[in-house]
Amino acid sequence: MTTRPYIVGNWKMHGTRAMLAEARAIDRAAERLLKVEVAIAPPFTLIHATRKEANLIGIGAQDVHAADGGAHTGDISAAMAKDAGAGFTIVGHSERRADHKETNALVKEKAEAAIAAGMNVIVCVGETEAERDSGKAEAVVANQLSGSLPEGEGVAEKITVAYEPVWAIGTGRTPTVDDIGTMHRHIREKLVATFGEEGEAIRILYGGSVKPDNAAELLAADEVGGALVGGASLTAESFLGIIIAAAAEDQDDKS
Repeated sequence: MTTRPYIVGNWKMHGTRAMLAEARAIDRAAERLLKVEVAIAPPFTLIHATRKEANLIGIGAQDVHAADGGAHTGDISAAMAKDAGAGFTIVGHSERRADHKETNALVKEKAEAAIAAGMNVIVCVGETEAERDSGKAEAVVANQLSGSLPEGEGVAEKITVAYEPVWAIGTGRTPTVDDIGTMHRHIREKLVATFGEEGEAIRILYGGSVKPDNAAELLAADEVGGALVGGASLTAESFLGIIIAAAAEDQDDKS
């Protein structure tokens, strides 16, 4: 790998102030594993408090609104998230695309709004079970990338891409290392076609039921530059197992 592996915990709709102890423990552990870049995205209500508790790891938002402000009750702008302490935001997560019917165009608008506010972005893409079974997986992901990636000078260095095989979430089906590597190589080709040489440096995370007991295998797949972790990031103990696996994988790459 040309850059440190990036392990990001997405806490989703979990967390009260009681979970700040987990954030502190993750932060302390990260101080001993500097070969890995570690970050968590807590709910909006905990961004400020988590940023105050965690000195080393990155703190981000799980989403932002595309507008700078206005009559959007219940929404949070990129500037507001950054002001609370977020250095990045996730956009286009499969749950947002499914539950909130977010389109590629809206994801792109959110990504560009976040970058304009001085934040980095993790752009999520991934196909459903029906799309994979019909042989459209690569075409679907390519279309998502084309429509969701932000445009503008210098944006490539602000972007991370996360691949989520939606078909493997809650279905009992598990992607093989070859499945993951094939899709990540496809994503890399698309990034290079879009951004040129800068596309080579964009990290591609894998996000699909990553746990301490499978992290090493998943992180070894071709073009996997880290992981977007859901449930296993909610406790320092389980998240640390994934971070340790990433540190070991990075060492193997350099040996």
